[in-house]
Amino acid sequence: MPFPLAPRVPPQVAEQAVRWLVELQGGPHDERLQQAWQHWRQAAPEHEQAWRHIEAVNRRLGGIGTPVARAVLNAPRSPQRRHALKALLVLLAAGGSAWSLRENGSPQRWNADYATTIGERRRLTLADGSRIELNSDSALDVRFDAQERRLRLLRGEVRVDTGRDPRPLHMYSEEGRLQPIGTRFDVRQLDGGTRVAVYEGAVKVENLGGHSEVVPAGRQMDFDRHRLGAAQALEPGSGAWTEGMLLASAMRLDAFLAEVARYRPGRLGCDPRIGALRISGSYPLDDSERILATLPAVLPVEVRRVTRFWVSVHPRGAD
Repeated sequence: MPFPLAPRVPPQVAEQAVRWLVELQGGPHDERLQQAWQHWRQAAPEHEQAWRHIEAVNRRLGGIGTPVARAVLNAPRSPQRRHALKALLVLLAAGGSAWSLRENGSPQRWNADYATTIGERRRLTLADGSRIELNSDSALDVRFDAQERRLRLLRGEVRVDTGRDPRPLHMYSEEGRLQPIGTRFDVRQLDGGTRVAVYEGAVKVENLGGHSEVVPAGRQMDFDRHRLGAAQALEPGSGAWTEGMLLASAMRLDAFLAEVARYRPGRLGCDPRIGALRISGSYPLDDSERILATLPAVLPVEVRRVTRFWVSVHPRGAD
């Protein structure tokens, strides 16, 4: 059975296309849902590319997306669900061919030594005694040999509490290498950059351009392949995710919602008219619906849902 060539789009866009396929085929015609779907398609060229491809593949597979995809997406989170979702994405998004996500690392993330799904956090202890915690939607490779302990963050965010071992420990991101010195630190892979936050000891940062600097405890730094940013004091609430909390201190609402979105599937949007509103408080990351329910009580906003995967926050009473 011939399949169309797959476009190069980010893996999260491929999953969004799967979810839209499920929503659109799963019930009677809904005008608001249709409008939201069209808005998503028009929001970026890769959205339209992903949709056209997955729609063509689904036709060739005889509509497998409706019952199978709904069962997979609605199943409780488990290793079996993760494997099924990966298979579904390969089947529908790749269409039996090689979905061209090699360039952005999605297959590597799927095959990582340790990984978490959206909303999941995972703690583990490595062979050298280092304690690791992976944040939501993260992936990490671990390679130890006689000369070196090597960690590579493929996606997301990780907390590392280094174990006592004579071999040097190096952490790699897309933008460079970090060498901790008896330390506890976070590394987060950003879009085009890396953020390191140091809680104990120090971390030597070296980007791919050869620039290096030591970041001491109580400081954080963003860097990319060519430039090291200035070390800053740790943000309020930095690292609270390891306790399952999001701590906000006069945080912009758009930035706050972007953080919440990391822990829930689908789209969580913020109307630009309210993006500069400020929010403070402690919020449980494992219950994003509770966070959204709280917003109208503390800010002049309302939460609108097209589906459970398409949620946006708008000014109260706005059209």
